[in-house]
Amino acid sequence: MASVPKRTRRPTKAEAPSVLVELLRKLYRDMLLIRRFEEKAGQLYGMGLIGGFCHLYIGQEAVVIGIQSALVEGDSLITSYRDHGQMLACGMDPKGVMAELTGRAGGYSRGKGGSMHMFSAEKGFYGGHGIVGAQVPIGAGLAFAHRYRGDGKICVVYYGDGAVNNGQVWETLNLAALWKLPAIFVIENNRYGMGTAKERASAVKHFFKTGQPFAIPGRAVDGMDVLAVREAALAAVAHVRGGKGPQVLEMETYRYRGHSMSDPAKYRSKEEVSRMRSERDPIDRARAQLLARGVDEAALKEIDREIKDIVTAAADFAQASPEPDPSELMTDVLVEA
Repeated sequence: MASVPKRTRRPTKAEAPSVLVELLRKLYRDMLLIRRFEEKAGQLYGMGLIGGFCHLYIGQEAVVIGIQSALVEGDSLITSYRDHGQMLACGMDPKGVMAELTGRAGGYSRGKGGSMHMFSAEKGFYGGHGIVGAQVPIGAGLAFAHRYRGDGKICVVYYGDGAVNNGQVWETLNLAALWKLPAIFVIENNRYGMGTAKERASAVKHFFKTGQPFAIPGRAVDGMDVLAVREAALAAVAHVRGGKGPQVLEMETYRYRGHSMSDPAKYRSKEEVSRMRSERDPIDRARAQLLARGVDEAALKEIDREIKDIVTAAADFAQASPEPDPSELMTDVLVEA
């Protein structure tokens, strides 16, 4: 099982070069796991093995990997339906994730949640939500729980540019500021809310400023640079964990595929996508940085082989896992009180 470590300390000046290389190698590996996993998920969807909706995270890997590298055990996170990257980044087993995508009993939600509704309380992952922006107030509730318990932990709330102007998001920011909730609101600005460019949908041009009416500090970050994301996350975590209230981070990122697998993405040109891939790909950037720091090409190829084996094993496990028994139809619907 592949996972991202929950705690990664900041390198000291004396050890920074070697530690930075090892850190970057780990971040590269974890981004590559998401990329290869999502590519395989896309293949399985095309084969008819994944039903319903399927929103791939390809291109946005640096956001969640950079953020998660700054968190500690016990922190929580919640996101929207483009959620496979978050699942893998918080340490959920790729086998269980793939089994859930294919609706099998070996999945995290026993094959009944699918791509958009998967949970792991053990890993602090609370979904996967199919309604745009609905996860944001729930994330505030998770942050309130951390504050109420006094456990020193925080909640990271992921949402996209398409959800920014939803009323419930603004109401949540107000309460988060009022109660100084330990929350980081991460806006994954991939430029298109479904098929609508953000310039056509939002009067607010800089989403990191959406917290300003409530005195919530914000910051715009290059979401295609994993080290830049990590540095911004470390600063935000220190602020929030220090009891100073929430922060907003706008991650300027890009998705290479359509909104979902059923979206041909004709609202943008092939040249635009190709330019982003060739000039700003987060995995290629990390790879180039590793090579520039003396990491051998053969070592990176070995990482690629390892990741390929993990993803292949996940797909094999999913296809070998049985479908849920009909007796499971009415389970996990209500909580026994």
